[in-house]
Amino acid sequence: MKVSVGVSNRHVHLKKTDLEKLFGKGYELENIGDLNQPGQFKSSSLVTIKTKKSEINKVRVLGPIRDYTQIEISKTDSYKLGLNPPVRNSGDLSDSEKIIIVGPKGEIETDGCIIATRHIHILKEQMKLYNLVGKEKVNVLISGEKGGIISDVYLKVAPNSFFELHLDTDDANAHLLKSGDIVEILED
Repeated sequence: MKVSVGVSNRHVHLKKTDLEKLFGKGYELENIGDLNQPGQFKSSSLVTIKTKKSEINKVRVLGPIRDYTQIEISKTDSYKLGLNPPVRNSGDLSDSEKIIIVGPKGEIETDGCIIATRHIHILKEQMKLYNLVGKEKVNVLISGEKGGIISDVYLKVAPNSFFELHLDTDDANAHLLKSGDIVEILED
């Protein structure tokens, strides 16, 4: 079965208390563009993420506010920053790296820096439709000049999901993929 690709660049999700430390009391995220996942959006807010080794400026904050602060980077970013974050599902911050986030009104040092696992957003009904019930991971076939198979792609079942494969920039660049490209979920 076919699935579209969504390439995810480095970004930050913030809990309310951290948002206010970085941007000021009462600050709210401004939606400048909806993402494919319902309720998710790009905000106009940008931060700097930094370590003792280096920093990356103009990192986008995504909305809405979450119950936790999470910083998602690629392995390439981790080399620049001198970090070794674990590959994790969103929300699983166990053993995550500490990093400093700098906003216009303040800065925080927090854990929560991860490399997001490759995953497919999918509805429960689609799991049944595509005979994926009982599976946690699948393999994905990529055609083209730098095609290949991406293995161990996590199936993220949630209500109101937009059926889409999320890859970080490293995975996408390795296969010359861009958002909107179509790939194929392999059957066993």
